[in-house]
Amino acid sequence: MLYHLFKYFDNVHNLPGAGMFQYISFRAAAAIIIALLIVIVFGRNIINFLRRKQIGEEIRDLGLEGQLQKKGTPTMGGVIILLAILIPVLLFGQLDNVYIQLMLVSTIWLGLIGFLDDYIKVFRHHKEGLKGRFKIVGQVGLGIIVGTTMCFSPDIVVREKTTEPVETIYLDEHGRTIADHIQRRIVSSESRQTTQTTIPFVKDNEFDYSWLTGGNRTLTWILYVVVAILVVTAVSNGANLTDGLDGLVTGVSAPIVLVLGILAYLSGHIVYADYLNIMYIPGSGELVVFAAALAGALVGFLWYNSFPAQIFMGDTGSLFLGGAVAGLAFACEMPLILLLVGLIYIIETLSVILQVTYFKATHGKRLFKMAPIHHHFEMCGWGEKKIVLVFTGITVVLCLLAYHVALAPLF
Repeated sequence: MLYHLFKYFDNVHNLPGAGMFQYISFRAAAAIIIALLIVIVFGRNIINFLRRKQIGEEIRDLGLEGQLQKKGTPTMGGVIILLAILIPVLLFGQLDNVYIQLMLVSTIWLGLIGFLDDYIKVFRHHKEGLKGRFKIVGQVGLGIIVGTTMCFSPDIVVREKTTEPVETIYLDEHGRTIADHIQRRIVSSESRQTTQTTIPFVKDNEFDYSWLTGGNRTLTWILYVVVAILVVTAVSNGANLTDGLDGLVTGVSAPIVLVLGILAYLSGHIVYADYLNIMYIPGSGELVVFAAALAGALVGFLWYNSFPAQIFMGDTGSLFLGGAVAGLAFACEMPLILLLVGLIYIIETLSVILQVTYFKATHGKRLFKMAPIHHHFEMCGWGEKKIVLVFTGITVVLCLLAYHVALAPLF
């Protein structure tokens, strides 16, 4: 809102200082500060309100040390994060930008599903919450929205690298004119819609889904949507499973959001994209405002969610958080980078799948002491703080590695 308002003041009335709102860096800085302040200033009041209304977490006795002490801790803290994201993005984001619109839809969509899940658990006293099939339907629906938008929106385009002859004319030491002809890869001036994606680790890493379908547009869209559904479902469920210890999913997700925001900025800046030889995606730089707001909200929420937690995120937060991470990766045309930065999500999910499969196959034996795997380490004697620090540290290292290989492929 403020972006459009100050753009009007700058263009029509030439208001001094109004032009600052045209800079993504200024608006991203404002978004992260406002998000942080919203959580810190209003978080305490929301926690006290939830306590008065006795909106607390029902804790199952899993035999973990200190677990029952968490009984009654306020939940649905994801509402705080949602407010801390939506308000700065609505204030400082370019609301007619398709990437901002897509991220707002993703956030609100899965946020509502998570809210319904928490509402049923807390107010209806059904421990299972929203039935799994309804969650899957919601995640599939979001995957269809993301995939269809990325395929068909006229505002989502890329400018590919092209090789063009460049003539350089200079004078030699004898004053003679020398013409030198070289082939140089530059960013094309023509924008086009694409179903390309970036494959990390390798050079010339732009892969087009249409190659698998023989160029058939309908089949390409179906394939792209299927991939979007798988990624959205996997990442949102992975984040949900990771949300089992105080501050764990918050600490793991913050560096992922930051590195995706940086990659979005570089991809949306023609000079940096050309210099770094990465896909130039006009308009994607606006995602930095969303990523900054989300990072600020997560860091602020960690103040209340770190051990011992004063409030839990609940499915209201964890589901939309995974959806937002998946949406950011798709908007950057880098969903495969989640295999690296989201490794903790993947390990948490695989630990549950392997535990259940092994339990059924061996008629009652367990592969891990408990799943998800963070509970296995608890049963091994690790404290919550240690697990959170180790998992977060691993994610930070993986994010730094992902940033490097995205810009400087290994092979």
